[in-house]
Amino acid sequence: MNEQRCAGLFIAGTDTGVGKTIVTAGLAAALREDGLEIGVWKPVMSGALAHEDGSDAAFLHTFSGVADLPDEIAPLVFPQPLTPLLAARAANHELTMEQVLQGGELLKKRHRFLLVEGAGGLAVPLTETEMMIDLARKLGLPLLLVARDGLGTINHTLLSVWYAREQGVPVAGVLLNEADADFADDASKASNASMIERYGQVKVWGSLPRLRKPLSRPDLIAAIRQHVNLGAIAAHILGEEGTR
Repeated sequence: MNEQRCAGLFIAGTDTGVGKTIVTAGLAAALREDGLEIGVWKPVMSGALAHEDGSDAAFLHTFSGVADLPDEIAPLVFPQPLTPLLAARAANHELTMEQVLQGGELLKKRHRFLLVEGAGGLAVPLTETEMMIDLARKLGLPLLLVARDGLGTINHTLLSVWYAREQGVPVAGVLLNEADADFADDASKASNASMIERYGQVKVWGSLPRLRKPLSRPDLIAAIRQHVNLGAIAAHILGEEGTR
């Protein structure tokens, strides 16, 4: 199969529940405000239907500000909260990489850039023979790794950085996110970013604090602007376009 390249970033997690959807929606919203024509794509989603309140697709649609409908943002959805391969099988569907890639063709035509949100971590089974990292490689996108900002994140993040590089996928940067209330008073947060940069030889583009709920779109954009190096991310996306 030929690589289905596009310009943008692949938003990957060091684990499930680290806040990839919030990060993806917030970055898209802020970058769109700054004039970057960028869309969001969730190739495979499990655990909810695209149009359901509270689904990742609905959140991405509402908070990113794109006109694309939830079922266009997430064209392959399965109700069981399982890894994509197993969620698809539970719905009597056998995923193939061709199907996954085809699901993004509409968004690639509509948008100059895309933020592509993966499911879970990089080694999540996607098809019978391929994992999430294989999708990033076929799209030709560098990774933005989202990691929990708490004790243990150095190990998880460095392992993900190493694995991506071993698989030939460049890591553009890391974004830490206080996804768990248990980490609110975690002393490791003071040094996580510097340790990841030192040992991983990778840029940490910011650390998002835990955001209060109910979350509004203006609050999310404000948090992204305050705590994330948005200029560096935009420059990287624009630079990637020039290499294609």
